[in-house]
Amino acid sequence: MFGADKEKAFEPGPIDSYPNRQTVEKLTVAADPFDTEEKTHEAFGKLNPNQYGILPVLVVMKNDSDQALSLETMRVEYILPSRQRLDATPARDVARSQGGKRPNIYPGPLPTPLPRIGGKKNPLNAWEIEGRAFAAKMLPPGESASGFFYFQVPHRAGSVLYITGIREASTRRELFYIEIPFER
Repeated sequence: MFGADKEKAFEPGPIDSYPNRQTVEKLTVAADPFDTEEKTHEAFGKLNPNQYGILPVLVVMKNDSDQALSLETMRVEYILPSRQRLDATPARDVARSQGGKRPNIYPGPLPTPLPRIGGKKNPLNAWEIEGRAFAAKMLPPGESASGFFYFQVPHRAGSVLYITGIREASTRRELFYIEIPFER
């Protein structure tokens, strides 16, 4: 069989299987920092974003209310034990998060040096980064959504994931904030 050797697609577990979770107004949110080689291998294969200073945090949401929830204005922050707040890096910007690298310059026959074309491929420019990112903009009643948020920091025990900006779609009323502590 041709597909037998391929790894199976990443599927998050049921929301109750995550120890780090909180329920606010019938919305349950679980978060899991993927900070070990074993966890990152599950979702990203050979790529380990932690090696490049990127912490992927899986967020799973389940809406048990009778209202659709708008996630368009949702803001996700990683708060360090020192209370420093870090915004999530958009998935499309993760590959550029390592800062600009100086191009290889070589002298040519022209009076100015030219950048060399080619070079090493950026390992963070992988489909898994954007393909596994949290992308839901709406969460209908009874439905779940999941995906990764990326932070430019190593995971630290005592940190907190802080989520605001979730609104009822019909009334635009904002739900109370969600704060998920990471004890480990």
